[in-house]
Amino acid sequence: MASDVTVRGARAGEAAALTALAVRSKAHWGYDDAFMRSSQASLTVGDADIAAGRVLVAERDHLVFGLARVEPDGELGLLFVDPLALNRGVGRALFDAAAALARRLGARRMAILADPNAALFYERMGARFVSHAPSDAIPGRTLPLYEYDLTQKETP
Repeated sequence: MASDVTVRGARAGEAAALTALAVRSKAHWGYDDAFMRSSQASLTVGDADIAAGRVLVAERDHLVFGLARVEPDGELGLLFVDPLALNRGVGRALFDAAAALARRLGARRMAILADPNAALFYERMGARFVSHAPSDAIPGRTLPLYEYDLTQKETP
């Protein structure tokens, strides 16, 4: 699938579908309903982010399989892959495109506040564990914080 995947900028009108993909992807890890409700705001893709050109979409044959959002400072705000497309290169394609976008935004490092279930993925991409940091969604929860050196040209 990876060679058939293209990454493009998200389009106006896709925010709801991309948010649904993010929620579906997060729920894949077995989080309960209360957790998912608490996470909703952090999983939402906004029209303003799409309009600003900071949301990327991975697709094949016009079907969306993943998304990434890069914050204005170059931080990786979101990266989600549809559970049906896990381990097929979609995440790598999105990560590479997000890193390229962060470079264009002038960042030299990309911070990644990772879900624990995604930590190994980010390590495989070449990100370095920095510390644990407070969750942006769940009070009292900490998450692994990674950093990716954007002066690297490609992921390993």
